[in-house]
Amino acid sequence: MPTVKSGTIWTPAFALLCLAQLLGYAQHSILTPTFPLYVTQLGGSPFVVGLVLACFAVTSVIVRPTIGHWADRWNEAGVMIWGLLFLGASILLCFIPLVEATMLANGLRGIGWAGLNAGGYTLLASSAPEAKRGEASGYYSGVQGSASILFPAVALWLIYAPFGGFRVVFATATTLAIIGAGVGAAMARYVPSTVHRRSFVANQPWWRELFNIVDRDVFLPSVMLFCLNLSFPAVTSFIVLYARDIGIENFGSYFVVSGATNLLARPLLGRASDKIGRSRSLAVGFILQIMALSLLIIASSLFGVLIAGALYMLGNAIGSSTALALAVERANPQRRGKAMASFSMAYPLSYGVGSLLMGSIVEIGGYIEMFLTAAGLSAAGLAVALTNWSRLK
Repeated sequence: MPTVKSGTIWTPAFALLCLAQLLGYAQHSILTPTFPLYVTQLGGSPFVVGLVLACFAVTSVIVRPTIGHWADRWNEAGVMIWGLLFLGASILLCFIPLVEATMLANGLRGIGWAGLNAGGYTLLASSAPEAKRGEASGYYSGVQGSASILFPAVALWLIYAPFGGFRVVFATATTLAIIGAGVGAAMARYVPSTVHRRSFVANQPWWRELFNIVDRDVFLPSVMLFCLNLSFPAVTSFIVLYARDIGIENFGSYFVVSGATNLLARPLLGRASDKIGRSRSLAVGFILQIMALSLLIIASSLFGVLIAGALYMLGNAIGSSTALALAVERANPQRRGKAMASFSMAYPLSYGVGSLLMGSIVEIGGYIEMFLTAAGLSAAGLAVALTNWSRLK
């Protein structure tokens, strides 16, 4: 899938790439509200929930350099397919009703997640038209985010349905990942091998590539993505426990509203970042997140939480699309797999750190303190963006 210089975004390869990503992210979304409820049913505290979620991040970050190196030396599509298969197989451990088994399953799932994203981002970087990188990044991340519209609500419905339960959710998650691998295999027919980069990569000491974790070309976009997602666990995982704590019913609608906002906003706002500039787009994203988290501090009804969720996802959509476009622009084509793998570490790293932090704060103070801290983290991200304003242009 060579770099497209102009015009076409929706090639067959790009469409199949987006479909494979949708299925991979659907698996992640269906497990987002499931793990907190499952772990607490097994007797775990909110802090233990944070540990389980953090295991996913730890393994995902550790293996990124190796997987990025693998994508450059072997095949980006193959790395993505392998990641999807690993995502599906790891969830089988969740059928063992132990917190430790769930922790191991989520840790192994992080390895598959690394393959899904490192391979997918590399394929995006090689296919995005130069004049429409923000728009292409918006469509791509919008497809990923669209999984959060329906699948968390489906998970809650399956958990409480007469025929359902946690085992049904885990079986569905495994199936989604396997189907995604099949779509990736169909996409691979349209993708040439990475021969044009192998001669460059082969001249580099393999050990140096593996231990060079941070790619300088995409360091600043990675920092922005990290800051944008530090507060993400508060509004996706822990908010389920908060809603149960204050007695909000029919909470599945929250994921539908916030997910639909995410889906609609990313393509439109990704295109806007091509016009108004990356720095302004990132600043707007952080400001919207701060507003949403501040609203959650005082909201106690379903309507208030819905408004806050939509605002947060609007800010996360424009910020994440912009950070991805920046990474695509700055990645060195000769080591694109390594660069995009480095960039893709930002999300699981921020999710893991954020999960541990949010779980600890809930354990010590409560949910309102958690939302207050999350708003402060988004404000710190805004400060980082303002400090690097000229470098983000």
